[in-house]
Amino acid sequence: MRIARFSYEDAITYGIVDGGELVVLAGDPMFAGFQPTGARVPLGDVALLAPVIPRSKIVCVGKNYRDHAVEMGGDAPAEPLLFLKPNTSVIGPGDAIVRPAQSHRTDHEGELAVVIGRIAKNVSVENALDFVFGYTIGNDVTARDLQKSDGQWARAKGFDTFCPLGPAIETEFDPAGDARVITRVNGEVRQDGAISDMIHSVPEIIAYASAAFTLLPGDVILTGTPAGVGEFVAGDRVEVEITGLGLLGNTVRDA
Repeated sequence: MRIARFSYEDAITYGIVDGGELVVLAGDPMFAGFQPTGARVPLGDVALLAPVIPRSKIVCVGKNYRDHAVEMGGDAPAEPLLFLKPNTSVIGPGDAIVRPAQSHRTDHEGELAVVIGRIAKNVSVENALDFVFGYTIGNDVTARDLQKSDGQWARAKGFDTFCPLGPAIETEFDPAGDARVITRVNGEVRQDGAISDMIHSVPEIIAYASAAFTLLPGDVILTGTPAGVGEFVAGDRVEVEITGLGLLGNTVRDA
């Protein structure tokens, strides 16, 4: 099932994607269940929004593909390397990524995003997927120059607009399958990696993160990026595509 959050006739609501239409739901299905209102809206008539706004946090995993760890000049970490992005960094499909005046180098990092559906604390690897609501696409936008100069990643990863998410949440995606993460800038392929190449799997990441802090419904986990991260500038269009999840596209402008 594919769940979209959208704006239509000055209202924000949720719907199930059914071909070229949206089956309108009575509320956020994560909390209100999948109760249809009886209305259907053409998909082409709505503005898709970020499918989830985390109530609490976005948990990210650094260097979770060996080829990316190599290109960043370091060894792959033995355990998941966690950092956080604020929920104010989230934007949706079609929204503009804004390059901040403080930075002269912004990079794309296309990633599989996991949406948590239940309170998760100290969960086991074996049961971790029971706490997942679904999956979507993320772009861990990074001010690469600030990441290097700061020595830690909070500012470089946390600017407003630095976490595009979308276009929808797929509840039946297999995170252990053969899907690929492909990132394009102006149609040119920059990244192309298989999610099966992750060092730490989705269940392992959830278990590891939940041992440190409670994961709340609506929290998002970005699972790492394959090799090929690179710069984009104002006027570019950045697209991240994941097999089975669709395509997340965003324009770029300067602040």
